[in-house]
Amino acid sequence: MVDTHAVFTVLAIYLAGVVIPGPNFVAVVHKAVASTRASALALVAGIVVVNIFWASCAIAGIGIVFAAFPWVALVVKILGAGYLIWFGSRLIINAGNTSAVLNNKAVADNFRQSFVQGVITNIGNPKSMAFYAAIFSTAAPAHVSSGTFISMLAVVGIVATLWYGSVAIMLSLPAISTAYRRAKKVIDRFCGSVIVLMGIRQIVR
Repeated sequence: MVDTHAVFTVLAIYLAGVVIPGPNFVAVVHKAVASTRASALALVAGIVVVNIFWASCAIAGIGIVFAAFPWVALVVKILGAGYLIWFGSRLIINAGNTSAVLNNKAVADNFRQSFVQGVITNIGNPKSMAFYAAIFSTAAPAHVSSGTFISMLAVVGIVATLWYGSVAIMLSLPAISTAYRRAKKVIDRFCGSVIVLMGIRQIVR
């Protein structure tokens, strides 16, 4: 039996939280304007997969592991911050570079790389785990039925897909992509700087 009250509570809290800009949002925005729509959606897929993973961990109570072994959370935090700083720095350094049209193999490689990028960007942020733990500690009953469990994960997957997918599709429109190419250096440096700052903030907080 599905606990509809718990599911709708998750929906309400998650809708409010997912739209707050963070590393995932910035990564989607930059991928959408700088690459192909397929690559942007591949990155979204990576983010959604990890969102569902974090939600599953929160429901299963794996957040207790982070509380019992703080060093695990610290390692994840440092590795994630390091990736964000590396990725943002790479955008800043390569801001002036222009890319040639991709061949079929390059497109396939870029699709895979974009998916992995989405996974790493999201899984390297332990605050995602804390966010989901907060949601499900508030909404989930003490003993979650399989139907409620699946419904909660479906809410996370659908909302994340619709939100990040809409951002990717809208910002990959030809007019926006053309505007990006005209201001590539400025946009890349801005996005790179924001991502680097997010990485540094993750370390110091």
